[in-house]
Amino acid sequence: MTAGKQVRIGVIGARGRGTIAKYWHQPEGRSIVVGAADLYPERLLEFKEDINPDAFVTTDYRELIARDDIDAIAVTSPDFCHEEHAIAALKAGKHVFCEKPLAITVAGCDNILKAWKESGKHLMVGFNMRYMNMYRTMKEIVDSGAIGEIKAVWVRHFVGWGGYFYFHDWHANSKNSTGLLLQKGSHDIDIIHWITGRYATKVSAFGGLDFYGGDKPNDLTCPKCEERDTCTEVSPGRLIECAFRQEVNVEDNNMVIMELEGGIKASYLQCHFTPDYQRNYTFIGTEGRLENNELENKVYVYTRRSNTERELADRVYEVKEAKGTHGGADPIICKDFVDMILDGKEPVATPLAGRMSVAVGCAATESIRKGGGVVTVSSIPNLAASAMRNG
Repeated sequence: MTAGKQVRIGVIGARGRGTIAKYWHQPEGRSIVVGAADLYPERLLEFKEDINPDAFVTTDYRELIARDDIDAIAVTSPDFCHEEHAIAALKAGKHVFCEKPLAITVAGCDNILKAWKESGKHLMVGFNMRYMNMYRTMKEIVDSGAIGEIKAVWVRHFVGWGGYFYFHDWHANSKNSTGLLLQKGSHDIDIIHWITGRYATKVSAFGGLDFYGGDKPNDLTCPKCEERDTCTEVSPGRLIECAFRQEVNVEDNNMVIMELEGGIKASYLQCHFTPDYQRNYTFIGTEGRLENNELENKVYVYTRRSNTERELADRVYEVKEAKGTHGGADPIICKDFVDMILDGKEPVATPLAGRMSVAVGCAATESIRKGGGVVTVSSIPNLAASAMRNG
């Protein structure tokens, strides 16, 4: 495809993250959404109402990727479907946007990377946090040298809506997600990799299922539960499976220690039953400390002695608001996908970055379930060209 043409996009997974299709559907612009696949007909009806009433819709994704009038596929289906859907789309000669995590196993990621390299098509991973003003600001500060060379990192992730988004549906069973260090943690692990410019090489982790799960029947839903008037976790929305059902077996809190390339030490803490929702990042370098506050929408830089003018002041950055979902990131990442296809623009996050965040999440989950021992992160696959290394 050459510059000046329009990308015709199909979506696998019509709801959930599939709603970002609204940013691609620009009939008078550089992209248009022409089709969708989903197992649930009612979601396809909603897709047509919300996105494009003339869209081709089907309950069989293979019918979608077989269409000659579709150039690219957005894989926004559940995590355990990413490997199958992304590989099928690449083999069908389509460019692919794959929502994070890239897959739920390292082998699954490597299978996608192999199909990508063989296809000659473009592949982008949905790391929209790289497009948020907060984290782009932090990346710019680190790259400027304001805190010197990074030596230590720690991240706290308070998932105030964790019980709803991750324990009222398929996420709560490890066969579908491996664990929430892949699903929810993949963003944070990737930001640690991105801002430091280094990948984790080994991990040790502890975690537990200390609040959710239990002895409720697996077919129990909140609308049918006799305790719905008193339960603190009754579902307020579309996800209605009981959060205390027997099949729930993923950790609802995790603590991970990582060693990154170059000896950088990092820690990541995630909790799904905290009352608040925010991410707190701290990067400590040889010349200062960088920290964000999502509630204030600010980034703080505290300097130490460096024998440069930087030591003369601390700094506060007022992060500007952006329009669009996920702090303005979704419309930008959607635009970048189109620009990658039409103009050859390099993605902000390489497919390898998607693979490495999953590799760390899998290693940490293995460590948790084997008692907390050190686990080596699966190394970069040989098929990854040197151009994939950074990012």
